[in-house]
Formats: sequence, C-alpha cells, structure tokens
Amino acid sequence: MIIVMKKDASEADIQRVAQRVVELGFRTHLSKGEERTIIGLIGDERPVNWETLERMEGVEKVLRVLPAYKLASRDFKPENTVISIQGTRIGDREVVVMAGPCAVEDRPQMREIAQAIKETGVHILRGGAFKPRTSPYSFQGLGQEGLEILAEMREEFGLAIVTEVMAPEQVPLVAQYADILQIGARNMQNFALLHAVGELNKPVLLKRGMMATVEELLMSAEYILSHGNYQVMLCERGIRTFETYTRNTFDINAIPLLKSLTHLPVIADPSHGTGKWNLVGAVSKAAVAAGADGLIIEVHPHPSRALSDGAQSLKLPAFAELMTGLRAVAQAIGREL
Repeated sequence: MIIVMKKDASEADIQRVAQRVVELGFRTHLSKGEERTIIGLIGDERPVNWETLERMEGVEKVLRVLPAYKLASRDFKPENTVISIQGTRIGDREVVVMAGPCAVEDRPQMREIAQAIKETGVHILRGGAFKPRTSPYSFQGLGQEGLEILAEMREEFGLAIVTEVMAPEQVPLVAQYADILQIGARNMQNFALLHAVGELNKPVLLKRGMMATVEELLMSAEYILSHGNYQVMLCERGIRTFETYTRNTFDINAIPLLKSLTHLPVIADPSHGTGKWNLVGAVSKAAVAAGADGLIIEVHPHPSRALSDGAQSLKLPAFAELMTGLRAVAQAIGREL
C-alpha cells in the first residue's frame, strides 16, 4: 500500500501520517519527488482500513500496490532511481559501462586492463576476487589478494570497483574494498546474502538467476530494499534455455520490461548472456537500444590464456572499437556514453 500526499502537504502532515503508519505496525519508506511525497507501507496491509488513512490531513489518496515487489515497483516510486558512484550516475541519461576480466589474476594483468579501459572513457572496473565456478577444480579466485589488487587499481587509475561477494560472512571484507557489491546469478536467491548486503549503505549489482523469472529477480531485489539499502541495480545476464549454440539466451525483452515495472537501474551483461566474444558487440548495442542503463563487459589482454571465461572476453582493441559503436547507438536514442 502507498499513501500519496497532496502537493501542498506540509512536513508536519507527512510526519503525522508516517507516525500513524508506524502505530499500525508497519515500517515506512518515504519517497520525495519533485511535486509529491509518497509513503510506502512495508508489511501485511490486509487488515488495514485504508479509508481512515485517506481521511488524514494532507493525504490525496491511498493505493494498494498489487505487485509483491512493493519497494521495487514503479507504482511506489515513479521516478528513476539514480545511483551516484564517484561522480558516475547510473540510471540517468548516461549509459554506464563496467569492464574488466572475469577473474583478477595478477597485478600486471589488471594494470594493463585498467589503463586500457580508462583510455576508452570507462569509469568502473570489474574483476572477480572470489569466483563461484561450476567445477571445484577450476580457478576459484585470489580472494583477499584479488581485492587488494583491485583497490590498488582504483587508487592508480581513479576507477570505481565492482566485484562479487559470495557469502554473508564475506560481506564486511568485500565492502572494505568494493564500490559496488555484485550478487552473482547463482546467489540471486541466497536470502541470507541479500539480507547482509541490504544492511549496507553501498550499491549492489543483482544478477538474474539463470533460470529465474523477472518477478523472482524483482522479489530478490525487494529483499535488499526491505532491509534499507535502496542502491540496487538489476542485471540481465541471460537465462538457460534449450538453445546450445550460445552459453545462455540473452533476454532482450527483460530490459524494456524491467524499465516499465521498476524504478531501479537495469544493467546488461552480454558476455555471460552469449558466452561468445564475437556476439558480445551486437548484443551490447541491442541492449543499449532497448534501454539498458549500463553494460558490464568482460575484457582480457590475452583471452586464450585467461583463467576464467576467456571464450567470452573481448581483447582490448576490440573493446575500444566497441565503445565507439556504443556511443553512436546511445546518441541515436538520445542518451550519452
């Protein structure tokens, strides 16, 4: 349920209604737009006599929010959420690119990549320190050493850092180093982990599970939002279908659909979505044209020697060329990159 306050509602009116909502046993979330304030009720709204709330001073109307994902819904917050990270605004007019290797391997690798992507205009470096792999015998990441290398790249090149956190007990450590905490596809419904990042005041990049519906993705976002962290980005990274020619099936439908359902920024991952480097460029451009607020792309100086996901990683010159093409697409739809 949401309470829409009148344009001329005073701050006292707003606080009075919010206090009444708390007395009824709910938690509240205030969304202050340019013209109106909206008060969201978090909890089981079925026993509430909404007419008594509608009669309070300053209230314009009370609406029942039908989707289960109340806080993530556009009904609750019509304006786009914009997340600011070191001057980069995600969810605004600019399409933001995050780039880097699947896994942090060593300092020379990361320095070469960081310098190259910085020169193309990228402001956010991705890299995995902890790697959830299908096989227990595959490279699992450098752990804390990888985080330290990422932090060094941030200091040297002025890049923000996005990296994955895999378990609730890792959250405090990863949060010391990362600017954005990534929840991987395999952990989309790891509710203890969602709870833990929900208690942080740091942006979270939530990836769609490989067999998850759009509503399940939004409900996972709701877990984070309901614990007080409203800096959440949704990531479409492809779903598993019967098709075997690509690693996953990139769901381009999900981008405009999510943009209509939620105020949260939507990021596209064409690298995992296709699993093939030669498809990444075309799908990246399609995602921008479909309305994505950003891209997360895997790059590597020597993909054939990569310890993780080399087959879907772009070489540095190919990535630079792609950035030029992406700018043309963004400009064509009235955005920047």
